[in-house]
Amino acid sequence: MTAPIMTGAEPESIDGGPHGALVLHGFTGNPQSMRGLAEAFARAGFTVELPRLPGHGTTIDDMTTTTWDDWSAAAEAAFVELASRVERIVVAGLSMGGGLTLWLASRHPDVAGIVLINAIAEPSAPEIVTMIRQMLADGATTIDAIGNDIAEPGQVENAYDKTPLAAAASMFDAIDALQSSLGSIRCPALVMNSPQDHVVQPSNSDHLAATLGGPVERVSLERSYHVATLDYDRDLIEERAVEFAVRVCGS
Repeated sequence: MTAPIMTGAEPESIDGGPHGALVLHGFTGNPQSMRGLAEAFARAGFTVELPRLPGHGTTIDDMTTTTWDDWSAAAEAAFVELASRVERIVVAGLSMGGGLTLWLASRHPDVAGIVLINAIAEPSAPEIVTMIRQMLADGATTIDAIGNDIAEPGQVENAYDKTPLAAAASMFDAIDALQSSLGSIRCPALVMNSPQDHVVQPSNSDHLAATLGGPVERVSLERSYHVATLDYDRDLIEERAVEFAVRVCGS
C-alpha cells in the first residue's frame, strides 16, 4: 500500500486562463520544490498542473518500485489532460523534471516553449552507470541522498534521504536514449543553470545550447546550488520563466 503523502508534497492543479503551464519536479524530490514557480505561473494567469510523480513524496520504499517509464507516463498523462483544457502549453522542469520536459517536447512539437532548470540532459558517464550496476549486482538498493543542494541557509528541500539505485539507472538510460531526439526539439527553450551545482554538472546547460534545434535563451543562477527554485535565485527564476511563457504563448 502506498504511504501517505508528505506534508507539502501534494500535487496542485490551478485553473486559470487559456494557456497552460506543466511544472515537473526532480528525482527523489516532490512538488514542494516547484510550488513557488507553479504559483507564479498561476498568478500570471496560466492554468497550471503540478503533478507528484509516482514513488515521490511518500517514502523511499515507494520509489524503489518505480522507474522512468512510470514518471514519463505520469508526465504524459498530465500533459494530455492539460492540453484538453488550454490552447498552448509551456513545460517547466527541475533536474530530472527537466529531462522529462525534454522528453515531452520531443514527442509534442506543439509545445509552446520549455523551461529547463539545472536539467539533466547529457549522456551519462559510463563509470557512474557501471558503478550503479555493480552495486545493484552486489545487492545494494540505495545510496546516500542527492537532495537538498541549496546555498541559502534555512531553505530545505523536502526530498528523500536515500537514492534508489535501480530508479537512477532507469533515468540515466532514458536520458541516453533521448540524445538522438534533442535536435528535433524546435520550440523556444529557456535554459537556467547554477554554476555551483553539486548534483547535475553545469556542462549540461552547454550541451542543451549546442544540441537543441530551436532558439535557446540562457540564464546563469549565480547565487544558487542545484535546487535553485528554493534558493537565492528563486525570484529570478519565477520572473524569467513567467516572462518567457507569456511571450512564447502570445498572451
